[in-house]
Amino acid sequence: MKTITLAHGNGGQENNELITQVFYGAFKNDILSKSEDAAVIEDGKLAFSTDSFTVSPIFFNGADIGKLAICGTCNDLAMMGAKPKYLTCSVIIEEGFSVSDLEKIVSSMKSELEKNGVIVVSGDTKVVPKGAVDKIFINTTGIGEILYKGISSNSISMDDLILVSRDIGAHGATIFAAREGMDLTTSLKSDCNSLYPQVKALIDANIKITALRDATRGGVSAVLNEWAKQSNVCIEIEEEKIPVCDEVNGICELLGFEALSLANEGTFVLAIAKDDAQKALEVLQSFEEAKNASIIGKVTQEYAQKVVLHSQWGTKRFLDVPTGELLPRIC
Repeated sequence: MKTITLAHGNGGQENNELITQVFYGAFKNDILSKSEDAAVIEDGKLAFSTDSFTVSPIFFNGADIGKLAICGTCNDLAMMGAKPKYLTCSVIIEEGFSVSDLEKIVSSMKSELEKNGVIVVSGDTKVVPKGAVDKIFINTTGIGEILYKGISSNSISMDDLILVSRDIGAHGATIFAAREGMDLTTSLKSDCNSLYPQVKALIDANIKITALRDATRGGVSAVLNEWAKQSNVCIEIEEEKIPVCDEVNGICELLGFEALSLANEGTFVLAIAKDDAQKALEVLQSFEEAKNASIIGKVTQEYAQKVVLHSQWGTKRFLDVPTGELLPRIC
């Protein structure tokens, strides 16, 4: 690896190599090495996470870069069983950017902050010369209070089943359609949404949660492969049980994408104790946006650190970590 390519930001194999070889080499410590969606600090009392958003286009069906920035960091905190409490917000704005568009973005952020019950307590603004940045980039950092301790992608075992909270790939498909000017006369829109209310409902229902993961860059495929490696298990999933809407299926068939590798911004994967999996499904399906939540697989020791996809035709294959430049600047 001599230079950085767009593939290094895809959330898949190249991204993992960049993080491992460059950043972990310099920064590795016991907290960071757990590779969770958010760091667990202060003796398990707090979750801490940061994220930067460079999505193009900045306005798309279902959300915009502002809503995305709040959802992204709050969702990372929620994946550790934490209630989002405080956020910082830093923006880098290109000279000449429309104040009207900035106000729309900030309004979206305000609405999503209220949905999560979180406040922005610090921030920073930079303006750079035209061409030095593409319109606007946003960074949000968040702290949350952990309500359910012990969630970890390093603790998945054969006592768990694998669930997905809704149909997959909607964000990636929406961004691609908007970017390529595809005039879709359908209801396809990004799944961008705050996940804390769903996580809180699971906690309130006393569901035994092993692991949660927001399936952003690299999609469900990246999440499952990370889990299989981190917990040294095999995860076997059933293709026919994975919910994919018709619009996403259509784009995948047209362009050769795999829905399991498309990014999501309001969809999460769950490892839930077998005894509680059906109850967890009922809790999720009580939310309109999660009405097609599904149990998609199980944990085995068939092939250590691998993900196996069982097709509806009775065949099976390894589901690999996404590679290459699928959709850069997806979030």
